[in-house]
Amino acid sequence: MSEIRCIGICTGGGDAPGLNAVIRAAVKAAILKYKWKVIGIPDGFDGLIWPEKSRELTLTDVSGILPRGGTILGTTNRGNPFHYKIMENGVEVIRDISDSVIANSRKLGIDAVISIGGDGSQKIAQELFEKGMKIVGVPKTIDNDLCATEVTFGFDTALHTATDAVDKIHTTAESHHRIMVVEVMGRDAGWIAIEAGIAGGAHVILIPEIPFSVQKICEHVALRESFGKRFTIIVVAEGIKLPQEWKEKRRTGSVGPRIGDAVAAGTGKEVRVSILGHIQRGGSPTPFDRILATRFGVAAVDLIAKGAFGKMVCLRNERIGSVDIGDAVGQLKTVDPQGELVCAARAIGMCFGD
Repeated sequence: MSEIRCIGICTGGGDAPGLNAVIRAAVKAAILKYKWKVIGIPDGFDGLIWPEKSRELTLTDVSGILPRGGTILGTTNRGNPFHYKIMENGVEVIRDISDSVIANSRKLGIDAVISIGGDGSQKIAQELFEKGMKIVGVPKTIDNDLCATEVTFGFDTALHTATDAVDKIHTTAESHHRIMVVEVMGRDAGWIAIEAGIAGGAHVILIPEIPFSVQKICEHVALRESFGKRFTIIVVAEGIKLPQEWKEKRRTGSVGPRIGDAVAAGTGKEVRVSILGHIQRGGSPTPFDRILATRFGVAAVDLIAKGAFGKMVCLRNERIGSVDIGDAVGQLKTVDPQGELVCAARAIGMCFGD
């Protein structure tokens, strides 16, 4: 049993539904199970760069936050203490202030830290661990692209939001005989796109893992027309790889409108584009995400109690476990182009543009 009296909790990277559920579970387990004090570190590791921002979290502070989206601690994806941007003599420079972060955590009386975040936040956690900070990780990303865990909290909620959008767009597309492009999140992995596409009955799904051509999409639209289907739903992941013929054009902004313009030109049909964007990050977490987040929060506190630092909690075979943070980062979990999910979608007539 580790000699722990006080722990800190921080949330980094993009927000995700379920973050508050993790915070709530960790605070309650730390106080009720282990009688520890808990410090909330605001805005990622910024709360240790500026320690006066940190504050104690009590049971009252986490009361009622289970169904709330976002994070009561705030978050940032720009607070890397190993590459921190500061202004010196009017010039922006990058400094390594990680030693100050570790020193400030000790000044606050923090014995160990729970870092809740995605790949980037966990890389920072690993580096801080290597420099002597007692730290454990909780995986968080709505993209569901961390290889060390079967699923991350926030993904199920984002998937519900995206599926609901496809459902709603379906009726207006059919009514107006239009092609509808729905752009969803998924920078490096197409999990939201393929699962929302299948669940929402989309006809074309474009994901980063499968190269596509506009010609193939237009051919699929024509095929549907031949069956008397005068509308098409196209779900697009934001991180799709653009066709070779577009490589000379610099990619800027959302990819959905570019797909929409190209398909409109190739088919001569009306096309409308909807970009869901950060809508997918917001809202109340689903029951699945609330439960998974709660399990993760309790497990992270238990890891600290066992002295298992440098570990990240994970879900494997539907059971909570842990892995070395170093083994969890830098490897993305992507959609297998020959996997069962893609094969099932193809079997029911869905097109991936290839």
